Amino acid sequence: MDEHIVRILKIEPVTHNVRRYTVEKPAGYKFIPGQATEVSINSDRWKAEKRPFTFTCLNNKPYLEFTIKSYTDHDGVTNALGKLHAGDTLIIRDVWGTINYKGPGVFIAGGAGVTPFIAILRQLYADHALAGNMLIFSNKTSGDIILEEEFTQMLGKNFLNTLTEENNPSFEHRMIDESFLKDHITDFSRYFYVCGPDPMVLAITGLLTKLGAETETVVFEK
Repeated sequence: MDEHIVRILKIEPVTHNVRRYTVEKPAGYKFIPGQATEVSINSDRWKAEKRPFTFTCLNNKPYLEFTIKSYTDHDGVTNALGKLHAGDTLIIRDVWGTINYKGPGVFIAGGAGVTPFIAILRQLYADHALAGNMLIFSNKTSGDIILEEEFTQMLGKNFLNTLTEENNPSFEHRMIDESFLKDHITDFSRYFYVCGPDPMVLAITGLLTKLGAETETVVFEK
């Protein structure tokens, strides 16, 4: 597996616990929107700790971008990433991933699980090909919504937010369960793209199949 040491060019806040990391792009490095790579911090303590992160920029950019949630409740990789600065270096590896766009459908994301969808939706938006796509995004609170303004600009009324721990009149306040899916989706023969915590993905893919979705039209990271 090839390894590339890349310098962090910029770190910007996205939400209270999510940051955007812009890093150098190795010559000839390419990916398809929705794909990821294994990343580690280039230090003696952390270089062996590999974590998968999705590219959130477009492939035609002269840099790479990752949008990463920091979990500060334990001394792990994302907590350490949150302490880095521009000029520090990361190690990235080969590209991989199975969440590839197959056609118009419904994207269903929980929290930081939206990250594989960011580059896909940005590419569709750049190609004027977003018609027929919808994003359903579940978060605990409104402050946790990643890229709310950008998704709203891209998708308009086809961007639906639901909050599980905050009752906010601007958003739905419920879990994505069978009744939620029935209320918001009328055609279960289309593509579905699902990403989030493993229990959520398992539950939603099961519900979609129960409601009529074909197994081959439900796309998730395996």
